[in-house]
Amino acid sequence: MKTDYDIIIIGTGAGGGTLVHRLAPSGKSILLIERGGWLKREPENWSAEEVFVNGRYVSKGLWRDKNGKEFQPGTYHYVGGMTKMYGAALFRLRERDFLGFAHYDGLSPAWPIDYYDMEPYYTQAEHLYQVHGIRGEDPTDPPASAPYICPPVSHEPRIQKLSDDLAAAGYHPFHTPAGILLNEANMPYSTCVRCRDCDGFPCVVHAKSDAEIIAVRPALQYPNVTLLIDAQVMRLNTNASGTTVTEVVIQHEGQTEIVRGNIVVSSCGAANSARLLLMSANEKHPNGLANGSDQIGRNYMFHTSQAVLAISKEPNPTQYQKTLGLNDFYFGMEGFDFPVGSIQMVGKSQAPMYRGEKPIETLLAPNFVLEKIADHAVDFWLMTEDLPKPENRITVDQEGQITLNYTATNEVPSGKLYDKLKSMLGQCGMHEHLIPRQVYLKNDIGVAGVAHQSGTCKFGTDPKTSVLDTNCKAHELDNLYAVDTSFFPSIGAVNPALTAMANALRVGDHLLERLK
Repeated sequence: MKTDYDIIIIGTGAGGGTLVHRLAPSGKSILLIERGGWLKREPENWSAEEVFVNGRYVSKGLWRDKNGKEFQPGTYHYVGGMTKMYGAALFRLRERDFLGFAHYDGLSPAWPIDYYDMEPYYTQAEHLYQVHGIRGEDPTDPPASAPYICPPVSHEPRIQKLSDDLAAAGYHPFHTPAGILLNEANMPYSTCVRCRDCDGFPCVVHAKSDAEIIAVRPALQYPNVTLLIDAQVMRLNTNASGTTVTEVVIQHEGQTEIVRGNIVVSSCGAANSARLLLMSANEKHPNGLANGSDQIGRNYMFHTSQAVLAISKEPNPTQYQKTLGLNDFYFGMEGFDFPVGSIQMVGKSQAPMYRGEKPIETLLAPNFVLEKIADHAVDFWLMTEDLPKPENRITVDQEGQITLNYTATNEVPSGKLYDKLKSMLGQCGMHEHLIPRQVYLKNDIGVAGVAHQSGTCKFGTDPKTSVLDTNCKAHELDNLYAVDTSFFPSIGAVNPALTAMANALRVGDHLLERLK
């Protein structure tokens, strides 16, 4: 393997994978480094027991919480990163999310760029990742310069009835913007088969718009792009003045290897980008590389989320359930002036996911069995904005062990959202109670639910209060960038993946100009 490149990108997920797709046609020599390998295609990809109970694809390595207790984070080190397991709900942040506004627990800060700086790249990302949707249904949806490239994913009958019931009650349900390779107009030629094993599963038929399928594989068709798998970057070394990254130190096949790039991009995910920079401390950067502001690792966010199921009075035979969303309470609700959050459907729960009958039977009719519950379950995801707090942070010890010191924010509005959904169930043909995920599912969200992690290397215009500039270049180094969700100053109350993808395209255009 050669050792000198124009660009080195560390990580292949929504940030790094999308970035290499934008840069590949440039002809510049690019090394793409992935800590894991290719996620194996096998029948177990679609096994609820293997995925949700046995954690077959969860990557090894424990973190510690603020009390020093070890836990297994829901991380996935594969080509494509966390997108291999995501639900492919690809939302834009709302226009107002970029402006900053008050929440129950404090301020959601303004971004150093506005929505219209990002808008063209949102459109490009939606087209690249083949997002299905329809403009105008969601009253909070921001302005867009183009329609979705694909029609919305249709509701199956029980979800269509839910949508109709919500609309009849005066709400504004909409089709979830979904990145799946579905052609409903010509199903014999559709890659996606609308199965129930999508949200939280890897796709055995490669029908999910993940970063591997959409971005990395096409980039590898270019001879100037090299992918190195099963290779963990241990640290970044700099020149004597500490102004430029000169070496990327890799552990690969039991050996330490060093490569060099004119530009180095960390796309390891919010926690691991922070970890890498902290582990790269040197004489000129004693608190961590590019950490003169003492902001690296701080402001960790991952949404205040709840996964719940309701029990439909009629069967819910839906296979692909993640087609409906509701943002009526995104910015507030009657009797509560602060933002509350979003309601989405999640993948259909299945009997093997349930931990056991007894906890559920105490809440429901005593004769319900697991299959009966699954037959009638309607599953929701409630998401409230998590606020950036300096004390919510990632730290590492000398061995690189991550500690996540985190205390939830906005729990009161999160509770309001739960109560609001519960109050709506009677209007939607469901029993008037909700069952929290942790009652029945082995892998609770909690602090281990790191799918939406963000904020640890925030961007801004002031080097004293931010890590990166508006192009996601480190203020303190000439050639170091971070392109993942670590740059977020705030997270909004929608899934962060599309924003990470759009930003990667935006930074990609900046790098193409720089490399001319």
